[in-house]
Amino acid sequence: MHAALVIMAAGIGSRYGGSKQIDGVGPHGEILMEYGVYDAVRAGFDKVVFIIKPDMRELMERLCGNMASRLHTADGRPVEVRYAYQDDTTLPAWYTKPAGRTKPFGTAHAVLCTRDIVHEPFCVINADDFYGADAYRTIYAELQRLPKAGAATMVGYLLKNTVTAHGTVSRGVCHVKDGYLSDIRETLKIALLQDGVIRDEDTGAVLDGDTVVSMNFWGFAPSVFDALETTWSPWSTSSAPPDTNMPWMRPASARMIHSAHSGRNF
Repeated sequence: MHAALVIMAAGIGSRYGGSKQIDGVGPHGEILMEYGVYDAVRAGFDKVVFIIKPDMRELMERLCGNMASRLHTADGRPVEVRYAYQDDTTLPAWYTKPAGRTKPFGTAHAVLCTRDIVHEPFCVINADDFYGADAYRTIYAELQRLPKAGAATMVGYLLKNTVTAHGTVSRGVCHVKDGYLSDIRETLKIALLQDGVIRDEDTGAVLDGDTVVSMNFWGFAPSVFDALETTWSPWSTSSAPPDTNMPWMRPASARMIHSAHSGRNF
């Protein structure tokens, strides 16, 4: 089955405080994206789409794109590499960007930027997260079962496996019912305390380590583009957050949550 890996890399490590996407972490300076691309291709993905800012093209080719273009799937299919640009030119013509906004508009807008080049089932990941090889095998199998319209899929992780003693993390805390995602809440400051307790620093609530969380690893059919287009209008006109740099993600995901299977939890 043809499937695309869509990598969101336009944010330039805004959550990390630097260019986490291009920091070398492997024994020979490999970056996180290289691990993700390699694992995805091994799982069966034969297209890689990098979502970047236009001035990042040369850098992305050198860091990961050229490497990806040399890969083949296990059954011999060559990997197609494409680039999508997330910038003001991809906003609707009728939309006026809020004054002072500098950051990209988040997951949903990033996905929309790939509409002209993604025509097969696809998964979306962050450039600055490590998901593990088994996660790509899992979502590739889920994409093969995904209907052409009306459903989505997500790889979930157990909270206890995604926290660190070296600072707080941001996670989408999920509510799962009968294997399906019923609700998701962005929790921005989750801390692992010295006694092993996991706590939401904003509310003081203690969180169960076995809670399923989202690491922004979604699977979609191409029909999702129509749903995202119809969601942009109400978000941008009536429910835009007061913070002009807030990502546009959760409102756009709301219509898909009730049909998104939670996938496997790691």
